[in-house]
Amino acid sequence: MKISTEQFRVKPKEEYLDLLNEQIERLSKLQGLLYANNSWSILLIFQAMDAAGKDSMIKHVLSGINPQGCEVYSFKHPSPEELDHDFLWRSMRRLPERGRIGIFNRSYYEEVLIVRVHPEILAAENLPDKLASHKNIWRDRLRSMNDLEGHLTRNGTCILKFFLHISKEEQRKRFLERIDNLEKNWKFNRDDIVERKLWKQYMHAYEECLGATSSKDAPWYVVPADDKKNARLIVAQVVVNLLEELKMSYPETSEEKRRELLAIRDELVK
Repeated sequence: MKISTEQFRVKPKEEYLDLLNEQIERLSKLQGLLYANNSWSILLIFQAMDAAGKDSMIKHVLSGINPQGCEVYSFKHPSPEELDHDFLWRSMRRLPERGRIGIFNRSYYEEVLIVRVHPEILAAENLPDKLASHKNIWRDRLRSMNDLEGHLTRNGTCILKFFLHISKEEQRKRFLERIDNLEKNWKFNRDDIVERKLWKQYMHAYEECLGATSSKDAPWYVVPADDKKNARLIVAQVVVNLLEELKMSYPETSEEKRRELLAIRDELVK
């Protein structure tokens, strides 16, 4: 799913900062309302090729959120314990509670992306041979993801999924910057180049994945990520729009509770 980005295109740095800060402030207020309402939960999923800016996206857009109401999980290579469970298990353990925002930096979608491009990873998951070699394994996994997200949305978890779409040329430039800038050397390793050589395979996997799992209740947003500033404004706007559409309100105070509070106030004044 692509959305129009023209309304976010700005040139002066000051204008960009003003717009982003405005969105961050709105997001902060809405997050406080989400926490107090304690009915809905929000799950934000970020997927992308290397150097697309997932970390900086999370850092900039969600900088105004109260850490007590937000949890970020970066999913790395699965542990031995995680490999002994089904592929959705480790993500299910990290789902946000009611009133909170959960952020997945990569997610269970890796199971139909990197695992599909690297079949040797699938072999390490110890599936029964009959299942691991099944010709429809990717279709079945996509179905499992749709089923999971349908279950979550029917139980109060709102899901937004962002694919930060970086071009191959822009990735090359950012890799060079990571090599040339000593402070960014730690972000780069030779495996990044190995994965870059598999660009076409990844694009095929992403195309099929996004097409099969974007739904009305759990949509994918394909965000142009060559322009980091523009991408941040888009993501911030989408999240703000979702929270506003929930039309939440602070819990009403009963008459009995109000009388109790006023009595306590009198004591404090005295």
